[in-house]
Amino acid sequence: MRRLRACLGAAAAVGLAAAGTTALVAGSASGATSALSNRWYAAAPYLMPLDNDPPDPAAIMDATGLKAFQLAFVLAPNGGGCSPTWGGTAAVSSDTAVQSVVNTIRAKGGDVSVSIGGYGGTKLGQVCSDAAATAAAYQQVITKYGLHAIDFDLEEPEYENTAAIKNEIGAAKILQQNNPGLYVSVTTAGTADGTGWFGKQMLLEAKAQGFTPNNFSIMPFDGGFNGAASQTGALTNFNQILQSTFGWDQATAYAHEGFSGMNGRSDTGEFFTQTDFQTVLDYATSHNMDRFTFWSLNRDRQCTPADNGGRTLGTCSSVAQSSWDFAKYSVKFAGATPPSSTPTPTPTPTPPGTGCKPAWSSTAVYTVGNEVSYNNHNWKAKWWTQNETPVASDWGVWQDEGAC
Repeated sequence: MRRLRACLGAAAAVGLAAAGTTALVAGSASGATSALSNRWYAAAPYLMPLDNDPPDPAAIMDATGLKAFQLAFVLAPNGGGCSPTWGGTAAVSSDTAVQSVVNTIRAKGGDVSVSIGGYGGTKLGQVCSDAAATAAAYQQVITKYGLHAIDFDLEEPEYENTAAIKNEIGAAKILQQNNPGLYVSVTTAGTADGTGWFGKQMLLEAKAQGFTPNNFSIMPFDGGFNGAASQTGALTNFNQILQSTFGWDQATAYAHEGFSGMNGRSDTGEFFTQTDFQTVLDYATSHNMDRFTFWSLNRDRQCTPADNGGRTLGTCSSVAQSSWDFAKYSVKFAGATPPSSTPTPTPTPTPPGTGCKPAWSSTAVYTVGNEVSYNNHNWKAKWWTQNETPVASDWGVWQDEGAC
């Protein structure tokens, strides 16, 4: 459901998150580097360095002024064990490929954060014996790369595992305590109501453990969203959840809230253009939100005609754009000004099937991928169904494809 991470090869994703402005001096090929301001880590978009045709981070930095990248994902080994790997296959302990990417970024005055978890794969919180063991595995990542920031991306299927979430939240708290100044973000699924039942249980676990990260971020896509208005609505609702869970006032909740979007065409066929990103950016800055990021830099370029065809890809956005258009919104959130360039027209794309599909029938049998119309919306079946009325639900059989 989230971010193309399983279907597009979760071998490794590179992400820069936020780091504190103090301590934790990190080594690089060009010598030691100090942390960036937290705002840069909060603005860092995700980058897959080992998969999905990784772009050159130095070129992105030159073109946009971006300084921070969110490297993803660290997982447990595919063969089992409580040790960190990139994508389940490449041990962090012996890594040189990602280290080279980190060195390139730091040589140009930038920095990285690492994201752990993501969609699919086996997470360390699922296999390590307890929170302390989970934290020890993640500490290897912090030490290896001299990190100032780390992102806990807690989503399917891990966030449905109570014991795993207890380990992950406990590990995040330990890392926060043992690494002064470490910027910690927690990212989870978004819904129209803010976040779903499992997301709310994760927040309650954080409350029970007395853990407060720099932010809790939601991903308002892949859930029947339709442009920026639906996303800002979800962020407003999530703010209310943070208030009620932690007893914060509205301003404090926004100061601990983040947005993690998806540029272009999402897994479920939603579209988010540059105009949508600007609207959400304006919302985030006007409400003093802590984080604004997106998935991913690998997708921040236009598809070739041969690649597009109405599909969602891990290497391009499927919307009209110039390369790195979406990264410039991250630069703006960080408080910097991207280099001037001639903007690319960004017409709102027309998804396939804008007209109404055949009407839903209570007696018909539908299988995965079948499309129908009901109440002036098109719907797509996620699995076999009969006599289940199309209705928007994260866990229901029908995926809302929008008005028709």
